Amino acid sequence: MREPNFLLKILSERFFMHLKQYFQFKERNTNYTTEIIAGITTFLTMAYIIILNPSVLSKTGMDFDGVFFATIIASVVGCLFMGIFANYPIAIAPSLATNAYFTFVVVISMGIPWQEALGAVFISALIFLLLSLTSFRQAVINSIPSSMKEGISAGIGLFISFVGLQNAHIIVASPSTLVTLGNLTDPITYMSLLGIFISVVLIINNVRGALFLGMIIISIISFFFGYISLPDTIFNTPEFGNTFMQMDVMGAISHNLFTIIFTFFIVTLFDTTGTMLGIAKQAGLMKNNTFPNVQSAFLADSIASLVGAIFGTSPTSPYVESSSGVASGGRTGFSNIIVALLFILMLFAAPIAKVLAEVPAVTAPALIIVGFYMMSSLSRIDWNDMQEAFPAFLIFLLMPLSYSITDAVGIGIITYCLIKIFCGKFKQVHPLLYAFMLLFIIQFVAIQI
Repeated sequence: MREPNFLLKILSERFFMHLKQYFQFKERNTNYTTEIIAGITTFLTMAYIIILNPSVLSKTGMDFDGVFFATIIASVVGCLFMGIFANYPIAIAPSLATNAYFTFVVVISMGIPWQEALGAVFISALIFLLLSLTSFRQAVINSIPSSMKEGISAGIGLFISFVGLQNAHIIVASPSTLVTLGNLTDPITYMSLLGIFISVVLIINNVRGALFLGMIIISIISFFFGYISLPDTIFNTPEFGNTFMQMDVMGAISHNLFTIIFTFFIVTLFDTTGTMLGIAKQAGLMKNNTFPNVQSAFLADSIASLVGAIFGTSPTSPYVESSSGVASGGRTGFSNIIVALLFILMLFAAPIAKVLAEVPAVTAPALIIVGFYMMSSLSRIDWNDMQEAFPAFLIFLLMPLSYSITDAVGIGIITYCLIKIFCGKFKQVHPLLYAFMLLFIIQFVAIQI
């Protein structure tokens, strides 16, 4: 009996030794314990998306269980690919920026069926994937001025927070002033305000997984006040739902959803690049101000978005919450393997997630606070340089007011190019940006005709 046990021990030791070598534990000065803790930390800080993404997308008429399943599958694929092939501690999941655009702009405001919107996501992800294999993707990134990139990020944050405030009934429609303060005695409103307060206090005190923990605490309080009823079963076998393979690619093409595809692509491009570079710098993984193995990292996100569209969710993106895992010592893709495994376990928790998602006080605070995090990009704009700052300001301001990421970005690009032309600095503008300007002008004119 000793021989098989001895051989098993030797094989397991060799397996874990090879894992260390593959993930470069020695070179990056880390170990299994540190990477596991980092993975758990990252998961806890981003676990809110399991509830929040199905909650937002189900407003389009999509099946909650289907989106829940798609959210987890896309996250698992993205995290595994990023961890195994890129070897970075950067977790991937459906983006709050694009799911808000998908739901409130494309489907609800523009009236496009969610199946066609998923088709647009699929096409965008496919373009993203193909361009990740070339240098064109970097050229697109370089064509957009840094001030406008920051304006786009902040604008999306303000838009997300605005949606959260509406869901919480803190801000409501008004016939005289368009929007106004809601009724603070409304249970949805005061419970949402309590949820915001709890989450903010947890964040200020550096509690790991503050957003997720805040959702759990407000859920418990809501249960005791009778605002939540427990489901018949807390855990269940995973269900595909009715979103699998429902993307209508031909419908997206035949109905000329090219500006929507373009918006998904641009938003994902900037979100992905900015987050990856920021976390890589934090982890000390940049070499000579370059991002090693960047192609595999970009491919991880585009493949996750493709899988997500097939199963039924909006585009994915690297999560800034990965920085919490890096702060805990995570330096390799092994921590991403841990994140993926924890996501897989959540596949069985759909019933309780569905109940929590139906309570605005549980989900709205997370939307508002995530929007707040994205506002930090405004500090990186040079407000003394009006040529750079004013187009960024227009993007930031118009996103929530026009309820359209596309229109805000388009107006910002057109304004930037025109300012440079009339200031005699047209050569400072990348040729691709002029191409984008013409495309947006054609779009705006076509809408008015």
